[in-house]
Amino acid sequence: MALRSGSIAVFLGALLTCAASGAGASGLERFAEFIAKTRTARGEFEQKIFDRNLKLLQESRGALAFSRPGKFRWNYVKPYAQLIVGDGSRVWIYDEDLKQVTVRKLDQALGSTPAALLAGNNEAMRAFRLSDKGAKDGLEWLEALPREKEGNFEKIRMGFGSSGLEVMELVDSFGQTTVLRFESLEHDPKLDPGLFRFSPPKGADVIGDVK
Repeated sequence: MALRSGSIAVFLGALLTCAASGAGASGLERFAEFIAKTRTARGEFEQKIFDRNLKLLQESRGALAFSRPGKFRWNYVKPYAQLIVGDGSRVWIYDEDLKQVTVRKLDQALGSTPAALLAGNNEAMRAFRLSDKGAKDGLEWLEALPREKEGNFEKIRMGFGSSGLEVMELVDSFGQTTVLRFESLEHDPKLDPGLFRFSPPKGADVIGDVK
């Protein structure tokens, strides 16, 4: 079950979406442009989780949308249905098979996570040490190391291509690597505010801070 649910930080990686940028810019420059220009996005993603020996443990797909800062919708459709919604103050995780909802306050759920890195404010970004990792595999790479060691991730890498952010790699404290590839991303679309609201389904068990 740990692999299906993963950590909240992995799911919040959905906030990582891209802004188009000029050719030749460094990873740091591409990231700065994302923070400055991208307010909303929607698209699809593929997620793979590997163990420390790079053996594939899990593969999943889904759709995402976000409205910075703090609002997002991360919807797994394969192989298991799971929905993660950030409404600006709380994060809701609904496991359809278990009929279970987990809810946490947004600031507690973020911490030194990918979502905090891209939440859209300087305070969140100061939780990381950012460095340019140059070009590899046709992408410009940025690495983010959390300043606080109690977080879920040891490092986060982002690869920017011609269309913006294409790949995100997250290495956790257990040596597992989560690779996210973003597809069919639409930049700054007009999004229905209802995407970022969540009400627990009737009969679902609710765990966490709902007040």
